[in-house]
Amino acid sequence: MEISLEILGILFLVACVAGFIDAMAGGGGMLTVPALLAAGVPPTQALATNKLQGTFGSFSASWYFVRNGIIKLSEIKVYIFWTFIGAAVGAELVQVIDVDVLTSLIPGLLIAISLYFLFAPKTHVHEGKPKYSDAVLAFFVGGGVGFYDGFFGPGTGSIFTVCFVALANMSIVDATARTKVLNFTSNLAALLFFILAGLPIWKVGLTMALGNFLGARVGAKMVVTKGSKWIRPMVIVMSMLIAGKLLWEQHPQWWQSIF
Repeated sequence: MEISLEILGILFLVACVAGFIDAMAGGGGMLTVPALLAAGVPPTQALATNKLQGTFGSFSASWYFVRNGIIKLSEIKVYIFWTFIGAAVGAELVQVIDVDVLTSLIPGLLIAISLYFLFAPKTHVHEGKPKYSDAVLAFFVGGGVGFYDGFFGPGTGSIFTVCFVALANMSIVDATARTKVLNFTSNLAALLFFILAGLPIWKVGLTMALGNFLGARVGAKMVVTKGSKWIRPMVIVMSMLIAGKLLWEQHPQWWQSIF
């Protein structure tokens, strides 16, 4: 399909903002997927193209955290393994399984994430020992959230972050750094399956990828310099916005009765 230079420019700017948001709190897909659909990209190709551009953004943020010593890949290799496996399985199953049941559960989950970050006490580095071993967390958090990202996706970053804060007693900065590496892993795994199916629109995806890469680099830097002062509010706001958007799409009659 043909996309004008003006539309490509708009998509580039949207991807910049989305990359910034994703690096800090997740939820950038709430901007990029509707933008792709509004540009006339068919839904399945929109999801695949969004994975293409999102992979570059999550790589940008991950590389920043690794390069600055916030996270060491050797320490989370078991998480990377299970996240990749989970996302690959999810990306395969999404082609044959009805996602309506899963979709209906997501708004409640995101609202719960928002309330957790709103009312939970602030976390600090080395606040306490993890509640579970790395092997257990890698399988259930890495594999489970990875599966969800390959299968559906909205709010993946927020879900990863809250799991690491709640279950591993990590600081918000450490949790966000780990989240970005695993989010890149799940994005890459799902993208490989979309590429094999010939779904991404490369011209659009690579243009947005550049914007997402630049925005994610700025967002990652803000995580390191501003820490939880900015991340907690961003996670809360983005989780609530994503939940509201999904509820709007699933139950439009609710909003009609209110307004």
